[in-house]
Amino acid sequence: MASPTYDIAILGSGPVGCALALSLAGAAPDPARIALVGPEPSPRPAGQAIDPRALALNHGSRRFLETLDAWPARAADILTVHVSQAGHLGRTLIDQAEMGVPRLGCVVAYDDLLDTLYAAVRRAGVSLMPERPRRPLAGSPVRLLLADGPRSARLALLSDGTRPQGLRREYGQHAILATVRATAPVPGRAFERFTRTGPLALLPHPAGDGLYSLVWCVPPERAHALRDLPDAPFDEALQAAFGQRLGRLRRVSAAHAFPLSLHAGPSLQGQGLVAVGNAAQTLHPVAGQGLNLGLRDAAQLAQALRPWLAAPETPVQPLLENHARRRRADRALTLGITDTLPRIFATANPLVRHACGLGLAALDLLPALRKPLARHLLQGQRL
Repeated sequence: MASPTYDIAILGSGPVGCALALSLAGAAPDPARIALVGPEPSPRPAGQAIDPRALALNHGSRRFLETLDAWPARAADILTVHVSQAGHLGRTLIDQAEMGVPRLGCVVAYDDLLDTLYAAVRRAGVSLMPERPRRPLAGSPVRLLLADGPRSARLALLSDGTRPQGLRREYGQHAILATVRATAPVPGRAFERFTRTGPLALLPHPAGDGLYSLVWCVPPERAHALRDLPDAPFDEALQAAFGQRLGRLRRVSAAHAFPLSLHAGPSLQGQGLVAVGNAAQTLHPVAGQGLNLGLRDAAQLAQALRPWLAAPETPVQPLLENHARRRRADRALTLGITDTLPRIFATANPLVRHACGLGLAALDLLPALRKPLARHLLQGQRL
């Protein structure tokens, strides 16, 4: 039988796929035996307006990307996170000094991160196929369906963002994304405010100058109305929802709306097929855990495959099964947190809402309750 064209094919060239390719290339005897299938980053015209897509990367994700020499030049530090509930007493503050880290995380522009990662992949010698990936056919070897003809790989890693089949939940919310400017910014502070319609987050923007990245979760009809509002009424509605902690808020970009849902499926998708990132789980954006969980998927899968990369003719399935077992706890806990928080805080039950306020107050007063949650959000469960 002819040898497979590649040892590993990675389907999807987003941040998780690129990070996975870099991690594997660093341990592979021949990085060209690793293929990354997916479009190249789109060029950006000079003078393009501020892109509202910003990503909150926790401390663990930054350390991982730095080891890959793929940390973007622009980033806004998150030193504290202020968590509150609209209409109720009780709030908590998570601080980097208490957690013993230089920062809780950073906010980077999506385009900056992807450009940096893709440039690093080019330098690493990975085989690049800039086309839309199609799902491969499981087997030994895996069959790749490419535009210029069939190929094969011993192993296919799915990071193409195709929604996994399994657990599903529709939240009845859309996320409004925009960039806003505050007249009284608090350097290094991110805000997560739970409202009756869903969480509202304001994150320090990497472009600086008092800018914040807005993620505002509301029902679909409200999202469509907000997206289409002129600046002044949008600013008024945002101010009413968030309050005065940052002074006056003014939108400085277009607003975009995206539906929110939970989808989660198994890591192992068939013989020779493994899913990571959004191909394994898509999460509610509360607490900004989706990409961080996907990067942990990539880091731990690359670590699990290190011994096999040196001898790819040996069986890989036992390593994959062990990897899937080791990822279950981290995935389950992160899914549980991001699924529960937006639903419980958006309840119409006044007793539950009051209990949520008391819970925030307890977290603020009792480090023994606050620190385990903060540490998971800071780095998840890692090897």
